[in-house]
Amino acid sequence: MTKRESAIKRKTEETEIEVYLNLDGRGETKIDTGVPFFDHMLDLLSKHGLFDLTVKAKGDLEVDAHHTVEDVGICLGQAFRQSLGDKKGIARFGFSIVPMDEALALVSLDISGRPHLIYDVELPIELIGSFDTSLAHEFLHALVNHSAVTLHIKLLSGRNAHHIIEAIFKALAKAMSMAVSLEPRRAGEVPSTKGKI
Repeated sequence: MTKRESAIKRKTEETEIEVYLNLDGRGETKIDTGVPFFDHMLDLLSKHGLFDLTVKAKGDLEVDAHHTVEDVGICLGQAFRQSLGDKKGIARFGFSIVPMDEALALVSLDISGRPHLIYDVELPIELIGSFDTSLAHEFLHALVNHSAVTLHIKLLSGRNAHHIIEAIFKALAKAMSMAVSLEPRRAGEVPSTKGKI
């Protein structure tokens, strides 16, 4: 089997990002973005999706974390798309409902080639430590646009913002893992009536 992995580098006036992704990994991570809560979310995305993930990011954190979080989303989206190659044999669809204490998040994903995000989430506070909770949406928007997937996220219940965002990232990990899994009955075929995604 061809290795489903990729390495992406991005350098702008605001950030310098390096991402390595292996879709067929064991959940091994090396994450350093300078944004501790975001590092925690990327770590559990990797662990629960069983993706090997390395992220090194330097950004203009003296301004805020927006550029860093968004640009990591761009790079991870590009890595995800590149790692999938021609998409032959993949399951394509993935979904998960994950609890985190009182929070319950539903995530449904289609590796469709059409970027689209539905984010039906209300967060009760604007900051978790120093992390602006609106950046969760910014990260997901960048990820979707650059991976070319359709992603629906719906918060079914939750009061604690930390629990809510953690449930979302865990559910995303499980949905992504399902969608990229290889279906033996589809060996060598792209999962689309068009013959292409």
